[in-house]
Amino acid sequence: MMLFEPFAIGSLTLKNRIVRSATYEKRADDDGFVTDSLIEFYEDLAKGGAGLIISGNALVHTSGRSVQQQLSIHNDFYIDKLRRLTDAVHDSGGTIVIQLVHGGRQSFPALLGGEQPMAPSEVYDPTTRITPRAMDDKEIWEVIEAFGDAGRRAIYAGFDGVQLHGAHGYLINEFLSPHTNRRDDYWGGDEERRFHFVEEVYRAMRREVGQGYPVLIKINADDCLEGGLSPEESVKIAKRLEDMGVCAFEVSGGMHESGIKTARTEILNPEQEAYFRSAAALFKHHLCTPVILVGGLRSRPVMEEVLIKGDADLVSMSRPLIREPDLPSKMEEGKEKADCISCNGCMRFDKLDVVRCTQI
Repeated sequence: MMLFEPFAIGSLTLKNRIVRSATYEKRADDDGFVTDSLIEFYEDLAKGGAGLIISGNALVHTSGRSVQQQLSIHNDFYIDKLRRLTDAVHDSGGTIVIQLVHGGRQSFPALLGGEQPMAPSEVYDPTTRITPRAMDDKEIWEVIEAFGDAGRRAIYAGFDGVQLHGAHGYLINEFLSPHTNRRDDYWGGDEERRFHFVEEVYRAMRREVGQGYPVLIKINADDCLEGGLSPEESVKIAKRLEDMGVCAFEVSGGMHESGIKTARTEILNPEQEAYFRSAAALFKHHLCTPVILVGGLRSRPVMEEVLIKGDADLVSMSRPLIREPDLPSKMEEGKEKADCISCNGCMRFDKLDVVRCTQI
């Protein structure tokens, strides 16, 4: 089966094509430090058989905090405990990449000391009922450097690579999207200028990590709202990033305000699975770099079909591995379908002590 064949992403050789997509855990402490609970959580994932684990969204700058007890990497103080996490994953046979994020307009004043969230432009968010303030040039460069510094810390902490979170309405996505970026300067105004932020983030990252270190990106193929990114524009962005050296693209979609387009409910049959598949196939058609498909994958036959037909190179899951961290191993032994029923109970963060399946 293709699903359990080894696969290379940059300098990484993965034991199979199953990726654990970045998933907020709510298991760091209040200051964002790694805890024993978080380490145990990742040990289970590593022992569970996924070829690649992508960490929950790790904060690169305090101005971008979007959730409580968020894993953090915005200061050198975090490195030692992050190293404990990567050591535990490696000792359990796993490979781990850290996802780097700034929440942008989807951050909350309560988590920012009462400050207003910042974003490319002052575009009201109906889900949070907050209008962010537009970043000035100095703030933009400060966040760009923060991403680069986080990459350096990732190396010292033992991560096998980094993934930039360029999807789901967070800051990189906000600069790329014509819906949230309405600037008329170096950072926005047309397709070319909207690209500058992610371009400078990538350059800052490479200055810190060198050329051989794996840098992946999660990217919106579609913002799933009027006036947002379309798959055609996203493919052009991806092609430019491929030329710069990004070594894999995880293809997703949706912002908070676009509704439940990212983590859809009621995935009851194979036809409802892999809902970003056509977008991933478009990326595959135009790119030589590996494409990772995320979004509603639940059954082994669908995953195999995606790979066999060449619509993606790897498949990525989040919610199913909250319920069954050992699902990859179970599937290799013959299990056909995940137990996850896509109820999204695990996503009701405010009501949970930690992110976990609410059905067991």
